[in-house]
Amino acid sequence: MGKLAGKVAVITGGTTGIGFATAKLFADEGATVIVTGKNPATLAVARAELKGRAEVIAADATRIADLTRLFDDVRARHGRVDILFTNAGGATFRPIEAVDESYFDEIVALNLKGVYFAVQKALPLIPKGGSIVFNTSVAGVKGVPTTSVYSASKAAVRQLARSLGAELVERGIRVNAVSPGPIETPIFDKLGLGEQKGAVLEQFRSTNPMKRFGTPDEVARAALFLASDDSSFMTGTEVTVDGGYSSF
Repeated sequence: MGKLAGKVAVITGGTTGIGFATAKLFADEGATVIVTGKNPATLAVARAELKGRAEVIAADATRIADLTRLFDDVRARHGRVDILFTNAGGATFRPIEAVDESYFDEIVALNLKGVYFAVQKALPLIPKGGSIVFNTSVAGVKGVPTTSVYSASKAAVRQLARSLGAELVERGIRVNAVSPGPIETPIFDKLGLGEQKGAVLEQFRSTNPMKRFGTPDEVARAALFLASDDSSFMTGTEVTVDGGYSSF
């Protein structure tokens, strides 16, 4: 019997990186796992690698219609959602002079709008004892040049854990967040760093107290802690997994 035996877990953005590692771990711990993604290539890989361990559904977490369809489907198949891990998100970095309205809206939709409405659409299916886990970022507490929009969106999600934690506590639903630091995931290929990528990665590595990147599995284990009864007396809080990056 695993820590999540008999639980139904939905992971948005679960086809790569942290979400994918978490899907495998949750399945190993006995959960029925449903993951979402929107990239046809990563959806295909996830379906092959998670076959028999998790359901993989094409859904864009920034589209309310897709979220409605997702949770309608989960209701029909499973009847409830015991665990919601809102992992879908993304980033590209720009200096403030290069930020336009479309870029701003895109980043906020990826990291805040999608999280908020995933909770809203899932909530009717979450019973007493349910757990919601957000994926935030140390960028929400660190001041890093060119990350202003991304950092603000992640700080807003941290506040959602506080405010929704307070709002849902009387329903017996816990809301917490896991905050990763520099983690080895495909996100670094999407930041728009160009020729600066190598130098930026080395800066992250050299300035981290542990002198390395974290792994998706290390974040997944923190998400498991927050999703399971191991954290039964915790709500509205954030667990940081960053090798000390945001502390020293």
